[in-house]
Amino acid sequence: MDVFSETIAAVGTPAGEGAIAILRVSGPESKRILDAVFKPRRGKVVTRPRHAYFGAIEDETGLLDHGVAIWYRAPASYTGEEVVELSCHGGLLVAQRILELLLRKGARLADPGEFTRRAFLNGKMDLTQAEAVMDLIRAQTDLALRAANQQLNGNLGADLLELQDGLLTVLAHVEAYIDFPDEAIDPETAGALAGRVEEIKGRIDQLLASAEQGRMLRHGLRTVIYGQPNVGKSSLLNLLLGFERAIVSELPGTTRDTIEEVINVQGIPVRLVDTAGARLTQDVLEQAGIDRTARELGDADLVLWVVDGSLPRQAVAPPAQPYLLILNKSDLGTHPDWAQVPDAIRFSCRERRGLDALRKAIFGFFLRSGGNSGDNFRIAISVRHQRCLTRARGALEEALMSFREENSPELTAVELREALDAIGEVVGKTDTEDLLGRIFSEFCIGK
Repeated sequence: MDVFSETIAAVGTPAGEGAIAILRVSGPESKRILDAVFKPRRGKVVTRPRHAYFGAIEDETGLLDHGVAIWYRAPASYTGEEVVELSCHGGLLVAQRILELLLRKGARLADPGEFTRRAFLNGKMDLTQAEAVMDLIRAQTDLALRAANQQLNGNLGADLLELQDGLLTVLAHVEAYIDFPDEAIDPETAGALAGRVEEIKGRIDQLLASAEQGRMLRHGLRTVIYGQPNVGKSSLLNLLLGFERAIVSELPGTTRDTIEEVINVQGIPVRLVDTAGARLTQDVLEQAGIDRTARELGDADLVLWVVDGSLPRQAVAPPAQPYLLILNKSDLGTHPDWAQVPDAIRFSCRERRGLDALRKAIFGFFLRSGGNSGDNFRIAISVRHQRCLTRARGALEEALMSFREENSPELTAVELREALDAIGEVVGKTDTEDLLGRIFSEFCIGK
């Protein structure tokens, strides 16, 4: 059955008690189903699109609830189809009963992300915008929200379409020489075309540079608090969180398992992981915690290496991962061994000193991880975008080599088409059913 011939319905608000619940219906039978279940207070049926009607929602036995209905006539709707939104009183039972009524009247339950998928298939948005919908829902900080909104506004899609247009122009010139096999591409023309390809490759490099920032905004900057026992790791965690999350004790080995929490540092979601103190031990449980610490370090984006700055410097190798050195217990004075250490953050958990410097250092690390600044956060690509654009970049490298070696136009055209296909996959111009299924399966039902 053609997916567009089916009418879908779902509850669009989270399960639980609330002021209102919203149910959405999309498809050719939406208006008929609305007229079958909703009776406006004024008039027999809803007649005006994009107008809120108050009335009764009724099933075969009578009144289910009073609510508000809005009808969106195609194509002026989120999905590009006939859409109905019903607002009723919040609560598990009433929303479920109304959904069951909609299904009895001819709708089927929507799959996860199916409303947004239909919006994409109906040309209401490109694939990058569709993915941004979920980023917007999951955003935990202002920067993540801003990045999602920029992508939802079509900034990434517009940039990629511009790159596609540039590549199509180059490809058209190359294919013109294929049509006239007796004429070779003269060096001057080849140089000009290669220059255009080089410029496009540079633009792709700029987008790829934002991939790490995009991952951190979507999933958090994984930050491991690391150090020897009793240097103040758990105290630092509690201080950054603003509440007592970890047990603090002078006894070594108190922390035996990792503790993970998320905080907001200047708009960045930071996933803090407190770990067991690094030392040699005969305690089996403590050693298990230390082994887990090693695994966490391997997955870390950033390490907060905490040392007791009041004690002599020990011959301990720094973490292999990028790290910020925190000289804790500065209220006890700084030992001369640490006095000349550059870029160390002087800190005191007891006196709450050094927090601002630490937050700025974490934010600075984030900015250095990619091509965006905090003041102009325009685009942050996802892992999927990164894979496609890396493919496109590789194809452009091959095309440039083909120009330099004066290969036949046919070989150059193959690489240019590969780059076009890879860029098109980002925005959904060369989509496959498997790709769409994978992307939209991560959405919540009702969106």
